[in-house]
Amino acid sequence: MSNIQLYFAKASTFSQRTRVVLLEKGIDFTPVEIDLQNKPDGYTQISHYGKVPAIKHGDVEIYESAIINEYLDEVFPKPPLLPRDPAAKALARIWIDYANTRLVPAFNKLLRGKNSQEQEQGRREFTEALLYIEQEGLGKGNYLLGDQFSLVDISFYPWFERLPLLEHFHKFTLPAETPRLQTWWNSLSHRSSIQTVANPVDFYLQRFAKVLGEPVPVGAAQK
Repeated sequence: MSNIQLYFAKASTFSQRTRVVLLEKGIDFTPVEIDLQNKPDGYTQISHYGKVPAIKHGDVEIYESAIINEYLDEVFPKPPLLPRDPAAKALARIWIDYANTRLVPAFNKLLRGKNSQEQEQGRREFTEALLYIEQEGLGKGNYLLGDQFSLVDISFYPWFERLPLLEHFHKFTLPAETPRLQTWWNSLSHRSSIQTVANPVDFYLQRFAKVLGEPVPVGAAQK
């Protein structure tokens, strides 16, 4: 038994990353779902930022998904989700940073921009990020590091699951110039760990219709 407690939220992109890591490594854990609008007393003593995910592993308490995921990869080394070679590991970390600092902000700007100008800027930046991944990140193999499924794939995954939001609210689909990226996503979405933590499209449509002040789509599940 690993005696890990995972604090997560079902709709959290960053929680999904860590849940996939735990599943890929076959780590036993106790899930503790957190209502971020009504955090339980004492939660900020575990996650000092008050965010999810966070883990408690014995006396160790860690928050921030990228840090949690590297910790899990080091403490539970099989199967490895990062290269062991220092140079290859550094490259993987660059791609994880690219997900966090380029792809994610552009996605959010397109989806939730405060006006049409900001949304169009998000559209351009998100498209540029996708084309960059297509050109620079996808080479030989099925995954972003070649044949090895890794933390890099996991870092990008949750935003591709949410692409139907961009299509529904902003008529955005993956560019035709990204065939390898589309193949990557199709393959990744069929992976068992990804399917286990995935939420249905209606779950996202219903939630973001409220956030964006849009009518709830017909047929969207009320959750």
